[in-house]
Amino acid sequence: MERQSDQQKSAMHVMGGLKSTHDGMGQTTRKQFRRSHKIEISVDDFSQEIRQGSRLHLAKAITLLESTVAEDKKTGQRLLQELLPYTGKSIRIGITGVPGAGKSTFIEAFGKYLCEQGHKVAVLAIDPSSSLSGGSILGDKTRMEELVKHPNAFIRPSPTAGTLGGVHKKTRETMLLCEAAGYDIILIETVGVGQSETIVRGMVDFFMLLVLTGAGDELQGMKKGIMELADLLIVHKADGDNLKMSKKTVAEYKQILHFLQPASPGWITKAMPVSSIENTGIHEVWDVIRNFMDVLSKTGFFGIRRQNQTRDWFHTMISDRLMDEFYGVPERKSQVKHLEQGIIQGELTVSQAIENLFDQDNKS
Repeated sequence: MERQSDQQKSAMHVMGGLKSTHDGMGQTTRKQFRRSHKIEISVDDFSQEIRQGSRLHLAKAITLLESTVAEDKKTGQRLLQELLPYTGKSIRIGITGVPGAGKSTFIEAFGKYLCEQGHKVAVLAIDPSSSLSGGSILGDKTRMEELVKHPNAFIRPSPTAGTLGGVHKKTRETMLLCEAAGYDIILIETVGVGQSETIVRGMVDFFMLLVLTGAGDELQGMKKGIMELADLLIVHKADGDNLKMSKKTVAEYKQILHFLQPASPGWITKAMPVSSIENTGIHEVWDVIRNFMDVLSKTGFFGIRRQNQTRDWFHTMISDRLMDEFYGVPERKSQVKHLEQGIIQGELTVSQAIENLFDQDNKS
């Protein structure tokens, strides 16, 4: 007994411990956590939270719309239908520009200005997806460090997912959700300049193009069609040593725009210098947009454009659905691949391949 007492006093003594679970607690009947693949939500409750301005519920609703899970998509569509009466009251603005023009920097400065004026601003920042991995940077929240903290702002990065025009196929529906949440200004930042940016023009009211100094150099890499889409052309980074050149570039663009077809009937496309760093020209940009809205509302073209955009959206969705169903048939891709080889090897004309493809479809 005395020997046992001496051992217990030693620093080398180790107690026997409890014969139970690893944490010393008794055995429980608690089940292991397993991820649930189905999240039950109340559409009515979600709708109410979004209308009250909950950014958390708005983000979750957008995720449902972007989901590839059939059940999530159905829930998202039911939610969108519930919110439709509360949509359509925003100004939708598209923003594109040449590489390095500072689109995100401008959006942060412009967005902060609008928020401070009492507006609620939603930024749908489209990020490029890798054509190889499908991955996306989704770094716009990082680039807009101040705007993302503002209580009147909502920023949603969204990958292009290979969609023509650099706009996620659900961007239109995301706009509607943001409008239902009370955001009265929607800014859509696109990947960059290209012929496909006409898709952005087809979903917004006002379209801005950001360029840098040196009109001649920029025009070499910019198609005339892109300029014809713009309602406002901004020569960005007009500050410091670049200010004088920026004003000269604005004058050059004004001469060019004089010979181009305006993007909106009854409106003359404007060109102006802006510095997001010095916050010069930001107020003037908003003045131009308000003037634009007044002009198009009086002519009636604002309503006509919205109707045309909805009609185009409907037909685009038809095409997308047909493509999904066409390639949704398990053996379809192998059929197409086989016919492709026949065309390449000169065994079939393209028209013959199409006839063969749909003849197989009718027989099946």
